[in-house]
Amino acid sequence: MNRGNSVGLYKKWCESTKEANERRYYWTYVEKDGGRDEIHDDLAKTIRSHYDRLERIAEDVDRLGYKVAAQILSEAMPQTLRGRSGDLGEILATELVEEEIGLRVPVRRFRYKDGRNMAMRGDDFIGAEYDGETEKLRLLKGEAKSNKVLGRTTVKNARNVLNRDNGRCTPDSLLFVANRLLESNVSDDKKLGRSLRDEVGLKSLYADRIDHMLFTVSGNGPHPSLKKDLKATGANRNQYVVNIHVEDHQDFIADMYAEAEDLGND
Repeated sequence: MNRGNSVGLYKKWCESTKEANERRYYWTYVEKDGGRDEIHDDLAKTIRSHYDRLERIAEDVDRLGYKVAAQILSEAMPQTLRGRSGDLGEILATELVEEEIGLRVPVRRFRYKDGRNMAMRGDDFIGAEYDGETEKLRLLKGEAKSNKVLGRTTVKNARNVLNRDNGRCTPDSLLFVANRLLESNVSDDKKLGRSLRDEVGLKSLYADRIDHMLFTVSGNGPHPSLKKDLKATGANRNQYVVNIHVEDHQDFIADMYAEAEDLGND
């Protein structure tokens, strides 16, 4: 499965502040002056890639022209602000995991939606990779929240989701990723899919091999409850709490989806 298409997205877009205490990581990001302009086109392309393969979109353009290809792509994307906000939160979280942590998020799950305005069930994003030294499987279970105004209740609910199933990736979510990987023609994907499918049944990974991430993007920046939440977590796994501050949160979402749906007319 393809990775995202925005190498260096966060480095070009934001200034970051990173704090660490044992296995607890608190990361905040604020847009640089001119940063949004720098990543605008790349982010639009990345958004498209989460709903369909870029090469398939290009084939539609070649066969049908830009206008019809854009209509096909639009049919896969949510049309409500709430739906777009939730999806963009997951997209930005996925890109951050791959860029800043180095774990793959191997399946772009929006490509498999039942309906474009429907929220998908299960874990918001799952990172998976083999440890470079031991070749042991490592997972990351993630919950993403995108809010104009982030508050304590949203943070609490997200943490409850991360803690369910004893902190493990939910079996249905893990099985979904595993089966998509097993459908791939790439041998490394098949190997990873087999390992994930085995984990659904064996539940052999200890907590220290399953990281957690609570990812937020909000108009009001990092709410104090985020630090409080992180402080209350155990040190038996890597815990990441992240906030991306986008002051014009809703305008940003509307603009980025408008750009993602516009394939041009050249």
